[in-house]
Amino acid sequence: MSFFPDVPKISYEGPKSKNSFAFKHYNPDEAIEGKTMREHLRFGAAYWHVMRNELSDPFGGGTALMPWDDKSDSIDNAKKRADVFFEFLEKIDIDYYCFHDRDIAPELGDFTKSTEALQAVTDHLEGLQKDSGRKLLWGTACLFAHPRYAQGAGTSPDARVFAYAAAQVKAAMDATHQLGGEGYTFWGGREGYATLLNTDMKRELDHLAALLHMAVDYKKKIGFTGQFYIEPKPREPSTHQYDSDSAACLNFLREYELLDHFKLNIETNHATLAGHTMQHELTVAMGAGALGSIDANQGDTLLGWDTDQFPTDLYGTTQVMLKVLEMGGFTTGGLNFDAKRRRESHEPIDLFHAHIGGMDAFARGLKIAAAVRADGRMAEFVKNRYSSWDDGIGAVVEKGTDLDTLDQWVRSHGEPELKSGRQEMLENLLNEFI
Repeated sequence: MSFFPDVPKISYEGPKSKNSFAFKHYNPDEAIEGKTMREHLRFGAAYWHVMRNELSDPFGGGTALMPWDDKSDSIDNAKKRADVFFEFLEKIDIDYYCFHDRDIAPELGDFTKSTEALQAVTDHLEGLQKDSGRKLLWGTACLFAHPRYAQGAGTSPDARVFAYAAAQVKAAMDATHQLGGEGYTFWGGREGYATLLNTDMKRELDHLAALLHMAVDYKKKIGFTGQFYIEPKPREPSTHQYDSDSAACLNFLREYELLDHFKLNIETNHATLAGHTMQHELTVAMGAGALGSIDANQGDTLLGWDTDQFPTDLYGTTQVMLKVLEMGGFTTGGLNFDAKRRRESHEPIDLFHAHIGGMDAFARGLKIAAAVRADGRMAEFVKNRYSSWDDGIGAVVEKGTDLDTLDQWVRSHGEPELKSGRQEMLENLLNEFI
């Protein structure tokens, strides 16, 4: 039985195609800088958006038509959703997926029953992966949706809630390990505060670090070799979230001696909410050798919350791929579409149109980024801009010196003459390729 009978297998037809069910730019077998597009982009689909997002908003209920879902908490219904999802992956030609534990299996009001349900669906997913060749990019535990986590999970003021969250992480890690997940993500949706009037921040951060150290220990115990990620986000729903941006996450990981065990999973819309560009967030993570994976979406700068839109901005996708290529490509992770259709796009086929657009946007970004790099003018300008550090007093400073030496050098060489940063010229250069 096909759940999408009117949708063909999506394939590449090229820029001149008028077929809305075809890729115009994503040609998975096309080689760029020594790798195929499929290898460069490592696309993933988000189970929570594809299968579970009903497209509700604060002013109205869900609009999404999901005729396969009977809305029950039965294991059979959860397995049926998984079957639908894997047909979707096959037709859209996406190799990876990501999930929260409560996306794939129901929460049944009793931890043991919920964990048994998770195990049953995990077994079913394992069979679907073997039959299809699809893979799990990363899994995670949903430690933010249930009312018990209203005041945090790893940072809850209630030790009993902390213990429950830790047990849920253990079960989610077991599921991820069984499915051969290439990573496991910690996103602290409620790990923050609404007001400091009732918050012991130091104690909360100590507890969060303790949970992550327990996860590191358990990872070793079960032999899980996937990469651990932390995903930065500044606010919403909390007034302030502790994992607010790349720099805050890296500072936390260094302070609690966790940096050797974690990389960052960075999302474009979260960067926007933090008041940064995605380029900035990726650059900060790369500087620490901690860029691991990317949640591919975009936000609306006119709206102050997480709109999770599919990426269509070619400047954005180009800037992302310039950074990915600069670091030599993904060694872990990939481009996971943490993105949802608009509320008006409620029919099942809209799932395909949304992902086709996102995949084409990143394919174009990849091609543009590779062309910019092959051209070489931008890289050469940056190299020349910092050339004073390659010899002379710059090389002396980088090797290590003292203030007396620099004082003497300035007295003998006088006022420095700055060269232009040529921002507009470089923006024009980028526009040549876009």
